[in-house]
Amino acid sequence: MGKLARQEPRSLLPEILDWMEAPFAGLRQTAGHPLRIEDCIQGDRYVLRAELPGIDPDKDIEVTVKDGILTIHGERQEKETEEHRTEFRYGSFTRSVSLPAGADENDVKAVYDKGVLEISMKLSEKSKKGKRISIEKSKS
Repeated sequence: MGKLARQEPRSLLPEILDWMEAPFAGLRQTAGHPLRIEDCIQGDRYVLRAELPGIDPDKDIEVTVKDGILTIHGERQEKETEEHRTEFRYGSFTRSVSLPAGADENDVKAVYDKGVLEISMKLSEKSKKGKRISIEKSKS
């Protein structure tokens, strides 16, 4: 006889709570953060991309770098008015990321294009190479 897989009843409560706690409609939280990011090393630069659709980068986004931490802070305030209906969407968010070793905090570029904020900074050649650590034998 084959085994029956146990199925857990699906609850809508967690999904409803996620929706209600989201800082603004249409931007779902990922791992506790209201924006999704990706980062990688491209050539001699560290690159971080953040999805920030519908935000005015001149007024709504602040990017800072200090002591090896890159921080993105933003606020969104939208108002849509239709006949017999008005919708508001608003909220703020902050996301901080530890920078890789050798990131040059004086060589940072930020570009916002089609809802994606891309931040990049130069990495020193020293940071790309690892250092081998010798292991001593115990004298016991």
